[in-house]
Amino acid sequence: MAEKHDIKPEQSIELLKELHILTRDGKLNQDSRRKLKQVNHLFQFIEPLLKQIQQDHPDITLVDHGAGKSYLGFILYDLFFKASNSDSRIIGIETRDELVNKSSALAQRLGFRGMSFLNLSVAEATKSDALPANADIVTALHACDTATDDAIRFALEKEARFIVLVPCCQAEVASVLRKNKGRALASSSLTEIWRHPLHTREFGSMVTNVLRCLQLEAHGYQVNVTELVGWEHSMKNELIIAERKDLPRRRPAERLNELLHSLGLEEMSGRFFTSL
Repeated sequence: MAEKHDIKPEQSIELLKELHILTRDGKLNQDSRRKLKQVNHLFQFIEPLLKQIQQDHPDITLVDHGAGKSYLGFILYDLFFKASNSDSRIIGIETRDELVNKSSALAQRLGFRGMSFLNLSVAEATKSDALPANADIVTALHACDTATDDAIRFALEKEARFIVLVPCCQAEVASVLRKNKGRALASSSLTEIWRHPLHTREFGSMVTNVLRCLQLEAHGYQVNVTELVGWEHSMKNELIIAERKDLPRRRPAERLNELLHSLGLEEMSGRFFTSL
């Protein structure tokens, strides 16, 4: 059987089996234990945000982008939404139709009436009439490359109070750094930071998230960056949590534009926009 410390007392064993986190006889393998630890740890970050929203209104709308098999959505619903008597809902956005159908069927089978799933890209979801005009919290767990930026745009359009991101596979900034490397090397010794291909990839990934944080701050959000879990559990380990506070916006917008200019990334200003 799964060890007691791996599973919360209130968690549905049936759900964990349906998500293939537990085997049919209730066991965890090493890979499943990592997945469960990661999602449960993320729940510990998100639960206080949900409670803050509940203090203002009982019905919460959470949109989960790049939902995949909807591990996060199902765990959140099982541990938090299931016990409430509200009309709260979790909406999963996913491009793979078979995963949307499986998740919809599982939610119906488990009686999770507040869960729904849409076969849309993150970018399509921003303009879709199938989604509400506003969202309380927007999550994107391992939404690859530019899908994380699309999730940010969606959250800003929907005036989300909270945004929770675990970025993944950021390649676009690195590709622009690589393209402009020859010109940049002649202009500044700082470009030595990304001269080698491995460093270009790693530096590009870090810069991408720095730009995202500045972008969120330029829209009045307070941003916190931390580790999701230990590196032994996941290499995609950066967790960005933003709360809309209507903070001063000019300085982070200026710093974002300065950084784009300094690194030769001016062509990306449309992706890291500072006003809607």
